[in-house]
Amino acid sequence: MAPAAPENDVPSPSDRDPRDVRDPRDVREATATMNLALRIGELLLSSGAGASDVSAAMRNVAWACGLRGYTADVMFNELTMSQQSSPEQPALIQIRHVRYREVDYGDLTEVDHLMRALVAGHIDRAEATTRLNRIISSGHSRPRWSVTVALGVMGGGVGLVLGGDWLVVAVAAVAAMLVDRMQRQMGQRRLPAFYQQVAGGLLATLITVGVAATPTDVSPSLVISTSIIMLLAGVNFLGAIQDALTGFPVTAGARILEAFLATAGVVAGVSGGLQVADGLGIELGRVNPGAYSIADIPVMVVGGAVAAAAYAFAAYAPTRALAPIGLVAAVAIAVYAVALQRGVGIAWSSAVAALLLGLVSYPVAARTRIPTLVVVAAGITPFLPGLSIYRGLTLLATDSSRALLAMVTAATIAIALSSGAILGEYVAQPIRREAHRLESKLAGPRLVGPHTVRAVRGLRRRRARTRQGG
Repeated sequence: MAPAAPENDVPSPSDRDPRDVRDPRDVREATATMNLALRIGELLLSSGAGASDVSAAMRNVAWACGLRGYTADVMFNELTMSQQSSPEQPALIQIRHVRYREVDYGDLTEVDHLMRALVAGHIDRAEATTRLNRIISSGHSRPRWSVTVALGVMGGGVGLVLGGDWLVVAVAAVAAMLVDRMQRQMGQRRLPAFYQQVAGGLLATLITVGVAATPTDVSPSLVISTSIIMLLAGVNFLGAIQDALTGFPVTAGARILEAFLATAGVVAGVSGGLQVADGLGIELGRVNPGAYSIADIPVMVVGGAVAAAAYAFAAYAPTRALAPIGLVAAVAIAVYAVALQRGVGIAWSSAVAALLLGLVSYPVAARTRIPTLVVVAAGITPFLPGLSIYRGLTLLATDSSRALLAMVTAATIAIALSSGAILGEYVAQPIRREAHRLESKLAGPRLVGPHTVRAVRGLRRRRARTRQGG
């Protein structure tokens, strides 16, 4: 007779240590909390927020919902969250892939308000989940055609910043609108972003070829530079530098690669357009990639304000924030232009302007009740960090020494803008906290009422204690 098989060493449920078994109710609570935190992190990351901001937001949401013993990790397109109540219990792990979605600063603002209310204890997790479902499913706050018009206005504003005349401004506006509509159609057909960039660069160059075929006296290099502005991945490059500065090198590397790939698509499209011009016998002369001139300071200020406000409108930022964003961008671009005229290098001029932008954006965002990211991302648009990347990649095929210089310049400008803006926010936050503390201690004078309710409450408490003591 065959020997009996050895019994399995796995203990039965009745023999297990109760500490190794998790209460199903605790599992459900932890799972629901992590799901809420991951969904909020997904919206923030897809809206251009830095990895450090996304990680902090996820941790804040989890803590506000009563979760303990958790970790949150952010990758380029993946969010991970785990929770382990004790070493004896198994860990719960949730992973969420971040899908591409159109940037909507209106949704970002609503989620920011949701997180603040949740952390302050004004709402619970169930209400927060309901509000998040409504935010995600409600759609955009503006019709899509208005976004296309706003991108055209942004292109015209950038044309002013780059020193273009009325014809260059008009061509830039028309090209931006046509490129947006074409990429919209290609996006609906699920074509990869690289091919959308190639098509956008090709269309912008063909528009330039059409203008050059007319008797008008216009610089093809300047027209191409202004027409492809909306295609350049300057904001993504800034986000990559922010991730690198705040301790997320893997995500930073992925974002840099994405920015370079998107810009390479534009270079390929422009090169194809120039080949079409040669085939048609249209003489464009020597095209200097990324060429632009510096306009007069008043014109740059107006163009920068228009471009920043138009970009914010196209990204569905709340209407109340458009004028403050335009004003902040105007001040920053004025500082940048003055510094350039005084002989300060382009990197230090960009850093000083970005430092001012980050310093001013924090209180402006608090006043207009929007995230600081909205003000910084829109205000930094007129500085065009992606134009140097485009210039460097274009010169790689013709002049390696100039290409290297252009790439170093692009990296320097991007680092200066990102580090300046981040430093400005670091400086602005403690200044605002100290101002609130000082304000709560001062009894006056006030020109009209207190700045915070806290000062009034403190004064009432002191008066009540005085009456009771008397």
